[in-house]
Amino acid sequence: MSRKKVCIITGSRAEWGLFYPLCREIEVKGNLDLQIIVTGGHLSDRFGMTSREIESDGFGIDSKIPLPFAEDTTESVMNSISEGLKGFAKELGRLRPDIVFVLGDRFEIFAAAQACLFARIPIAHIHGGELTEGSLDNSMRHAITKFAHLHFVSAEDYGKRVIQMGEHPDTVFHVGALGLDNVMNTKLLEREQFENETGLSLGEKNILVTFHPPTAESKEDALEQARNLICGLDQIGGANIIFTLPNPDIYSGAITSLIEDYVAANPAKSRAVRHLGRVRYLSALQFMDMVCGNSSSGIIEVPSFGIPTINVGSREKGRIKAGSVIDADGSTASLSEAFRKAFSPDFRQFCRNVNNPYGDGKAAERIVRVIEKTEVKNISKGFFDIGHKYGSF
Repeated sequence: MSRKKVCIITGSRAEWGLFYPLCREIEVKGNLDLQIIVTGGHLSDRFGMTSREIESDGFGIDSKIPLPFAEDTTESVMNSISEGLKGFAKELGRLRPDIVFVLGDRFEIFAAAQACLFARIPIAHIHGGELTEGSLDNSMRHAITKFAHLHFVSAEDYGKRVIQMGEHPDTVFHVGALGLDNVMNTKLLEREQFENETGLSLGEKNILVTFHPPTAESKEDALEQARNLICGLDQIGGANIIFTLPNPDIYSGAITSLIEDYVAANPAKSRAVRHLGRVRYLSALQFMDMVCGNSSSGIIEVPSFGIPTINVGSREKGRIKAGSVIDADGSTASLSEAFRKAFSPDFRQFCRNVNNPYGDGKAAERIVRVIEKTEVKNISKGFFDIGHKYGSF
């Protein structure tokens, strides 16, 4: 019997950080053949050419599919999906994997899932069933769920939603979040080493900020939230602010410009970085007083560090959240109240002992165990009915 070829498709820096423990577990097991396809921001100088991190982590890249994300517009995203579909069709035909892993909801992954469907390659989907009301990715995530044959969810309620979408319970596995595998198993940098490697100076107060475009909202609303956040940060005395710049998406260029303009005007207390990388990012969290913005990491990984997260706007609205996450609608009043709460001694003490609802850091082990014993013999799918009743007219 031939060895099973397992293909990972990754298109963004955050996505690779989550895939890392899974790829490592596949290699440790040694009875599966790992393939890696990179695309999207991984192959763009503008977004840090993060494919180099994959190689520095010790993994070979089997295929590179560049996408023409020239501008932060809807048209550019649609062109990237079109080019991605063509590129994935060619490379999947060449590599001929037995199963393809995709994660989450981004437009690059939406293109990959479509290609897998028509190539009749089974899909394993990670982080399905989740809800991010302020992002167009929300709809792509649910569409990818319907393309997929195996589902690895990060929380029990998310698994219930996947089944509610018609997926058979036998194909849905509650494994937890891969991000916690990294939290539990990464050797973090000491403070001096972190500062030397990044060139970032830490102070008595330190805040890490990641603000991605809330793509379900207008550009004007997205920029207003970003401006209000920057204004709120500026009013915090004695804090060093580290901005990690947004992923490629609509409005990302405009948000990046706002951040870079602020940093240029305030070099003594703020820095902007394209990409910290998995180890440096997690190492940074141990030195932070809080994280703010609208990144999923602030909701999934950050609570395990015992610090507050200020979750801004609607982008991540709908996710299950630990008690350390403070929601702010993006208005100046809501942000002012959120910062007040995040700095309060009682709340900070509460955060140190908060329960993280996203698992125990053993997701990769569970996923590989399922892949080793599971064969998807038929890519056609039925619909699992759960007995809903219609409303009366």
